[in-house]
Amino acid sequence: MKLALFDLDHTLIPFDSGLAWLRFQMGRGRLPADTEAAYLAACQQYVAGTLDLHALHRACVAPLGILSAEELQTWVADFEEHIAPRLPASRRALVQQHLDAGDLCAIVTATTRFIAAPLARRFGVPELLATEAVQVDGRYTGDISGEPCWREHKPGRVRAWLAQQGLRLEAFEESRFYSDSANDLPLLTSVTHPVAVDPDARLLAHAQAAGWPVLRPG
Repeated sequence: MKLALFDLDHTLIPFDSGLAWLRFQMGRGRLPADTEAAYLAACQQYVAGTLDLHALHRACVAPLGILSAEELQTWVADFEEHIAPRLPASRRALVQQHLDAGDLCAIVTATTRFIAAPLARRFGVPELLATEAVQVDGRYTGDISGEPCWREHKPGRVRAWLAQQGLRLEAFEESRFYSDSANDLPLLTSVTHPVAVDPDARLLAHAQAAGWPVLRPG
């Protein structure tokens, strides 16, 4: 058996899923008009290194604290129908190639689970390792449960998931991880076949120096 792991934002999808989620819900009149501006400001601070992932997660998830579990389920279902046509055929084909080959496949993303889950379903990927959000009385607080599925925590999340199935990452003859970001170097360097997909400048430089393949799917 071979292993195929996929990052989500800017890898399987050519956009930020959190921003797509907020814009869609704002378009439905479900969130305040300043929600997008606040999230974009948080993203800029995060990229600049002045804001950590916990604060960025809070900017995306905290506005949903007003929702019951049933209401959120409706929002997620609506979002799934809206976002499905935006999934590129070339990246669907990449995932399908691994599924057809019988590879063990998973999406490994820093994105919050309830946003990533509908995308994973649409790609047909059965396993999703994502950042988990804290819920109190069925409502999201904006906080992260445990460690985010991000940077140095991704290899540990993958190993824990595999261990539940009696598997070890190092035991796979071939293991692949597709990502666009240098943030994912800890997991990229843990697999046998790292693949850079539309990489950021830092990852591109690393991939070229290491001789990793670079994909630029349409």
